[in-house]
Amino acid sequence: MDRLQSARKAINEIDKEMAELFIKRMKASAEVGRYKLSRGLPVYDAQREAEVIHNNSKRVEDEELREYYVNFLQTCMDLSKNYQSRLQKGLKVAYSGVEGAFAFIAANRIFPDGNLCSFGDFKSAYNAVVSGECDCCVLPIENSYAGEVSQVIDLMFKGTLYINGVYDLEITQNLIGIEGSSRNDIKTVVSHPQALMQCAEYIKKRGLKTVEANNTALAAKYVADLGDKTVAAIASEDTASLYGLEMLEKSINENSNNTTRFAVFSRAEKKSSVDDSSMQSILVFTVKNEAGALAKAVTIIGNSGFNMRTLRSRSMKKLLWQYYFYVEVDGNAHSKKGEEMLKALSSCCDRLRIVGTFAHETDLK
Repeated sequence: MDRLQSARKAINEIDKEMAELFIKRMKASAEVGRYKLSRGLPVYDAQREAEVIHNNSKRVEDEELREYYVNFLQTCMDLSKNYQSRLQKGLKVAYSGVEGAFAFIAANRIFPDGNLCSFGDFKSAYNAVVSGECDCCVLPIENSYAGEVSQVIDLMFKGTLYINGVYDLEITQNLIGIEGSSRNDIKTVVSHPQALMQCAEYIKKRGLKTVEANNTALAAKYVADLGDKTVAAIASEDTASLYGLEMLEKSINENSNNTTRFAVFSRAEKKSSVDDSSMQSILVFTVKNEAGALAKAVTIIGNSGFNMRTLRSRSMKKLLWQYYFYVEVDGNAHSKKGEEMLKALSSCCDRLRIVGTFAHETDLK
């Protein structure tokens, strides 16, 4: 047997082994997909992909071959994502609002292969997951301009769902109108009150009349249906495309740092015992009715090695002058030191719940 035949025989034998390993890998990938499906997790996990490439590329000492191996790994992961996406085509994702609203945009970017289901309010979207009608829901928890979304924070405290991921969506407001209109034609703008407020300086400078709508997507639909060149909506670029409107002027909101944090809620909790500093945790609790209880709770969190990013109080609607507390910390509350922290907190807290542990939030581009 000559060298060429010998090499080809070796490749054939290796290819056979690789086919068997490929099947094993894709079956394992399917299990990962089913896990993500049950917890409302998106297919793409940038952090995990980076870890796989970083750790496995070390196994190839030859620098020239390592470059090809990284490409091979990326191809394998791309195939795995495609396979997992098939599973998520049946995923039902609830959101509050209508098609084209910012919640719709966030849900669509997190779950591009999911079936998006519109609900009229936050509680209805949340309860659709509790009842099993939907697999997960995407709800806003905070806006950098307007602050926390109190209704959703209250659902975290009262409800049973878990947060398995938080995503940042930059909110850019644009002037959009019907085909053939121009910026100078516009006399009236229609949008959600918050969007109108975010663009107040622009509106005042142009001397425009304002009309309020329930959300920016409905404003765009109204303008499209009206067909008046003098009336425009203030909404996102995605919404303009959805309703066949033209961009008349981009980024008219006065504060460019306008971002909304969206959380994905599901019935199952994503748990890991790894003490990972790249993770975040959300806790809600009430403290005992005794002097210094809150100060003790805050001290315990700090002494346990958790950096507290956020501490907020929320009134308990049915109990006058009583409050619960919402806390975000850097770190995994399910780790060993997290369990020790929770045990210590039980000495000063009446009620304590981990709402979720998840990787640091992702920007939705």
